[in-house]
Formats: sequence, structure tokens, C-alpha cells
Amino acid sequence: MPSVETIDVVDSHTEGEPTRVIVRGGPDLGPGPLTDRRERFRTSFDHVRRAVVMEPRGSDVYVGALLCPPANSDCVTAVIFFNNAGYLNMCGHGTMGVVVTLVHLGRIVPGAYRIETPAGVVRTVLRESGEVSVENVPAYRKAHAVAVDVPGLGTVTGDVAWGGNWFFLMEEHGQSLELSNAPALTEYTSRVLRAVQTAGFPEVDHVELSGPPRRPDANSRNFVLCPGLAYDRSPCGTGTCARIACLAEEGSLREGEVWVQESITGSAFSASYRRDGSRLLPTITGRAYVNGTSTLILDPRDPYRYGLSRA
Repeated sequence: MPSVETIDVVDSHTEGEPTRVIVRGGPDLGPGPLTDRRERFRTSFDHVRRAVVMEPRGSDVYVGALLCPPANSDCVTAVIFFNNAGYLNMCGHGTMGVVVTLVHLGRIVPGAYRIETPAGVVRTVLRESGEVSVENVPAYRKAHAVAVDVPGLGTVTGDVAWGGNWFFLMEEHGQSLELSNAPALTEYTSRVLRAVQTAGFPEVDHVELSGPPRRPDANSRNFVLCPGLAYDRSPCGTGTCARIACLAEEGSLREGEVWVQESITGSAFSASYRRDGSRLLPTITGRAYVNGTSTLILDPRDPYRYGLSRA
């Protein structure tokens, strides 16, 4: 029998959104800046990404994470995030998933830890209660009230903002933000995404719709379309940070004031920000849970060992 490759992973979910962390058997990307190592992952080991998060082992919803030795000595780990469409700059829910995975592996205990990501170093706090806070990279609004013509829908208006990934954020959209409406919301936001990218913002790869909350403790409810056209089951960590940047820019949210973002599934992140000179540093807090460990088997006889093609 031909020899098989194996990859050990730890699965978790953060407020409903899954993260799959490679803990053994992943590629050795060597030294250097994490952005360079991510590019090495992309060009030389993309088959590992596909094997871990794509069908038949994974699904479009999974976000994967590869733990790497940090270049910064004050960081507990470095991490590269990826999904069914490619590689991410940062992932808020995924960072919380990495923190609880490190606990599960016995590498950390409750306390404060710095984690290196391709977008920059983020600060995390794991509390005895199990809550995880992530102080993200600086967030900001790039463009306000951008009008985009969407074929079949007409003109829509939204903000372009960075929260660790790039977002087009809409408050006026006329859509019902109900979980039962997810297929229609996915179709609507995917059309908007294509139009935004062709209208001069090719960096945007997420669309976030906001509306009135259902939870009495929340300020807003959202639907977030992610790269690869899956929707976020959590309130989206980087999307919440982008929303915080827009609210701060508008003067609708004061420094230190807490904003509770509800997801399409009813889960929530609490968020706030602080100023560091001209930089706005958002913090999100939520809960993540380890819910499985497994060994992925890549049998060379299996035509789908590196995932089903999306062609």
C-alpha cells in the first residue's frame, strides 16, 4: 500500500463559526516575515490548504489556521489563516479559536498573549471565564457613502473599511436579516461584491449588511459574506472591527464605549476601541470552544485527497 500523509488538526467554533487549526503535519515554511511565509504557503503548499478546508474533509464554512514559529520573540505563536477561496490577512473569530486551541494543547493558561498574523501583531486576553478578547490591528474607514451600480439591483451605497480584512458595509439595503433568508442574502451580497470590486475597490472581499438587532443586549445585527461566498455564522471579528471604525469616524461611538454586534445566527461579540495617537485599535470579545480533534489522512490513491475542485 502506498504511504499516506497525515495532518493533525484541532477543530473549534467561535460563536458558531468553525476554525480548524493544523497542529502537526503542516508545511514547514521556513523563517522570515509572516507575509513572505504566507506567500510560500500559497505558491508551494496550496494543496495543504485545499486538503484541510475543502470538501470532502471540510466545507466552505471552515476557516483554517496554520501555527508557525513567530518572528517576534514576544509572541506566543504566529498564525496564517486560510479558507476555501485562499488566504486571509487576519481573522477575529479564528484568533479566538487559536487561543482555545493553545489551551487545549497545554501551551497557555488564562492570561494575556500576543499573536503574530500577516496583518500585524494582535493582543489577546484569555479570561478564567473562557471569554477571549482580541485587540486587533488598527482599523479605519477608507471611503464613505460609496455609490455602486449593481446589475439587476440598481445603485447601492456603503462604506469601505479595513478591520484586518477589507469590507463594504451597508446599512440601507432593504434586506431581511433572518437566518431563513440566508440564501437570498448570499445572492444579494455576492452581486454587490462583484460590483464593488469592478467599481474601483478590488481589495474588498467581504460584504457586511447591518440592521436592527433581535437580542435585547445587542446594538445591531449583521450578515457578512466572506471570500468564497460562505456567510459568517459569528458576528465576524474583522467585520465588527471595520464597523467600529465607521461608527467612531461618524462620532456615533465614543472611545471605551461597548458596542454589541449580533450575528445572523443570534450569537454576539462585544466590541470597543481605544485611541493610540492617530490609530484606532478595536477590541472584540467572544467565546470559542474546542469541539474535536482528528487526523486527516491523505491517501495517494484518493483522487480527492487535496479537495474537490471548484472549477
